Amino acid sequence: MWIVPCEAVHTFFMQFPIDLVYLDRRHRVKKVRSAVSAWRISACLSAHSVLELPAGTIQETSTQRGDLLEIQRPSSRTEV
Repeated sequence: MWIVPCEAVHTFFMQFPIDLVYLDRRHRVKKVRSAVSAWRISACLSAHSVLELPAGTIQETSTQRGDLLEIQRPSSRTEV
């Protein structure tokens, strides 16, 4: 889930850990947090948005601070 605008998130009542990727307005990675468990608060005051991803995504994609992400809208075309 991509939350815009957002500088901080909490995982109160979460049933599973999540990865967090904080982005600036140009979609450059400002901060990453892996496998954030329940009852935590995470913030990046220089961020404009945050991606909440399944735990393990940051490690699988080798996402790190300074990376530039390309975000595209899903295709509206329906394949038959």
